Amino acid sequence: MAERSWWGWGDAAAAVTGREARELTERVAALLPDADLTTHRPPAVADLGVPPPRVRVPRALEHLASGAPADRAAHSHGQAFRDVVRCLLGRLDRYVDLVLRPRTEQDVVDVLDWAAGAGVAVIPFGGGTSVVGGVEPRDLDAYPGVVSLDLTALGRVLEVDTTSRAARVQAGILGPALERELRRDGLTLRHFPQSFEFSTLGGWLATRAGGHFATVYTHIDDLVQSMRVVTPSGVGESLRVPGSGAGPSPDRMFLGSEGALGVITEAWMRLRERPRWRTGAAVEFDDHAAAVTATRVIAQSGLFPANCRLLDPAEALLNAGSDAPGGVLVLSFESADHPVDAPMERAVEICRDHGGRVPDGVTRGTTSGTAGTWRSAFLRMPYRRDALAARSMIVETFETACTWDRFAALRDAVRDAAGQALASVGATGVVTCRFTHVYPDGPAPYFGVYAAGAWGRTVEQWDEIKAAVSAALAAHGGTITHHHAVGRDHRPWYDRQRPEPFALALRAAKAALDPAGVLNPGVLLTPDGR
Repeated sequence: MAERSWWGWGDAAAAVTGREARELTERVAALLPDADLTTHRPPAVADLGVPPPRVRVPRALEHLASGAPADRAAHSHGQAFRDVVRCLLGRLDRYVDLVLRPRTEQDVVDVLDWAAGAGVAVIPFGGGTSVVGGVEPRDLDAYPGVVSLDLTALGRVLEVDTTSRAARVQAGILGPALERELRRDGLTLRHFPQSFEFSTLGGWLATRAGGHFATVYTHIDDLVQSMRVVTPSGVGESLRVPGSGAGPSPDRMFLGSEGALGVITEAWMRLRERPRWRTGAAVEFDDHAAAVTATRVIAQSGLFPANCRLLDPAEALLNAGSDAPGGVLVLSFESADHPVDAPMERAVEICRDHGGRVPDGVTRGTTSGTAGTWRSAFLRMPYRRDALAARSMIVETFETACTWDRFAALRDAVRDAAGQALASVGATGVVTCRFTHVYPDGPAPYFGVYAAGAWGRTVEQWDEIKAAVSAALAAHGGTITHHHAVGRDHRPWYDRQRPEPFALALRAAKAALDPAGVLNPGVLLTPDGR
């Protein structure tokens, strides 16, 4: 079994090294010749000075608990840029006191009973891929202790209903393990976030994750049939039906609740047959505004491509190797039932109506050419982010969604805000944009910042940039997050975005379900009286 990196993304053996590291550094040096690309190494866990745990669990729970420094360090941060840099600097300010790994749902019940009685904070933990501070024990000094509740031992497919095409799955299962189990019946969940290899079903549900596919069933919300949730006030399971008009949906309360209202232990998930037909194309444009229009027309056409990812010129150059002055639209269609040549032909026709061209042609089956180059880069992006972070680069992303009529103004405002913030922190760099998902009424723009920072200050530099671009999003009608959840990093802007009557209802739900206030305090809500 591969060894996970305690400080960075994914498997330690998959880190960027050798030729890949040299070529990456050379590209950055060509783009930012003044960048200091000296490599910095993370400290050993033994050198972090992890303090002793402040709490002990009852004897009945000791078999679930780990106080090992490496375990605690790996569970005390997520995978955002600021997490990676703080690990590289050995600057994890707070550590969870223990890591608890329940093996059954009753174990979860027992842990929450103990924690509620002892006033110990509990942070549910899946794959640890949060990029918004969702699993970090930040600002929890008022609690006598903090434990990480690692659910990955609850990682089985319990039941498959091939007639209804659904499966009952434990929340701790990792993406690859889930797909391996479903493949036996020729089925798939068809939910592939960039974190797929290292994230869990429960994490997707708790954060309302978005998958790789651009249209129709893009969010995990759409794939849920029912959920089972453990709260300090009891265990609840929603009715498994294809749809219901019986009041507000019980599942909607826990989807996106980030472990603040309860711990998701299992869910019935809607499945589909594995696709047999695939087709793809990379469409180049000379004018980016025309590319945006073409993408909107496709999104509103009812064709529903599996992938409809528009890369602006900077993104296309950096990650797809294309110098098209208007950017590249990566298109694909797939089906388990019928060939998909006709919808691809119509989508390409729409693109050509707006000045698009397809130099690599339309491919069937495997992805190649510009689209293949971008896909390979997409899968390596988190590892390359880590390598650049270790070389004093500021490399981070943020995403939003807005209506089509607001996109141009929002994009320009974000670029202006980022440019001013970069100048303010003394960094030089570029800002890229791509659409990760498209809807008939608007896109989900995903921005990337690549800048030469100052070693030892890149976290603070990024925090200032983040505040500036978040303010721009809020001022121009964009959501603070489209698919990365709220966590602790997005709280200031989330608090302004949500309606106050909803905030009142959320606080009331928190008080009813978690009266001791121990479940992931600080995400979504500020703990009362602390």
